[in-house]
Amino acid sequence: MTEEKNILTNESDALRSVYFLGIGGIGMSALARYYNSRKVKVSGYDKTSTPLTDLLEEEGIAVHFEDNLELLDKEADVVVYTPAIPPTHSELNYYKENGFQLKKRSEVLGSITRETFNICVAGTHGKTTTSAMIAHILRDTGYGCNAFLGGIAANYNTNFWSSEKNVCVAEADEYDRSFLQLSPDVAIITAMDADHLDIYGDEKTMQDAFIQFTGKIKTGGLLISKKGLARADELMGSNKMTYSATDSSADIHTENIRVVNGSYVFDLVIHERIIKDLQLNMGGMHNIENAIAAIAVATHLDIEEDKIKKAVGNFAGVKRRFEYVVKSIDSIVIDDYAHHPEELRVLIEGAK
Repeated sequence: MTEEKNILTNESDALRSVYFLGIGGIGMSALARYYNSRKVKVSGYDKTSTPLTDLLEEEGIAVHFEDNLELLDKEADVVVYTPAIPPTHSELNYYKENGFQLKKRSEVLGSITRETFNICVAGTHGKTTTSAMIAHILRDTGYGCNAFLGGIAANYNTNFWSSEKNVCVAEADEYDRSFLQLSPDVAIITAMDADHLDIYGDEKTMQDAFIQFTGKIKTGGLLISKKGLARADELMGSNKMTYSATDSSADIHTENIRVVNGSYVFDLVIHERIIKDLQLNMGGMHNIENAIAAIAVATHLDIEEDKIKKAVGNFAGVKRRFEYVVKSIDSIVIDDYAHHPEELRVLIEGAK
């Protein structure tokens, strides 16, 4: 119980039991599913029952909703917790006082992915859709990947899947500087607008964290960033490329954007190469930019053009990210998680 155990992927067979405090969170549930898929006993606590915790229970993971010492796992090898758990929580304090190995969610994800080829998507908005699209392209084309997503991929109704391929797509969360635990081979930055100022204090400090994140890119790795980011010249990486839906000076940009039968169709210029007639069945110009970043990763991995086009065309998006709840001639209802002012602006513009 108190013995230190390594939670790296290649030693996870040594684990018998992992307990999650805040198991219903989108990032926590992906980790829970990861360990469950590896036949480790997984259980956990969350404050309220949700459709996501219902799915975890259907997958054989025990979840309870009371802060009750009688219900926790007293034989857990590792206890994973989220910053959302208050310091007064009795289960958290039980594990602290009894010498259990406690790990933040970000530490566990960093350990799991330390030995893999990592595609890490960061940004104050756009990262969930972009990471889901990258993971979908790699899965749909047969390239293969493991995926730890910050939303439910509509094509698969999950935020996690595994593969024999030693490649991982991970959403790189800037909250609490969590993304500094990751080791990207390919890093993507979609946006750096002021956010989480309760953590960072001011916009400059937040930008400093993103610059630090680029410093985590492995030797010979690649940074793909949106054209026009603040302090772009300070972003690190020996290999860099920029992308944009509207700025033709970016390394990767679109041409000939049009709407055909309710879908976007566009050409993509990558250096001197052109991929013509890509189709995206999602609303919003911001999703064209997300698609550009995802396609940039796929071309970097030398995935065949026709396979990329097919995968982009059948990508169904992420639940609660510009998700059409009703789409008819008479009315359209869109569900979206947007809560940051810039996200709301982009959402409204996209809906128009």
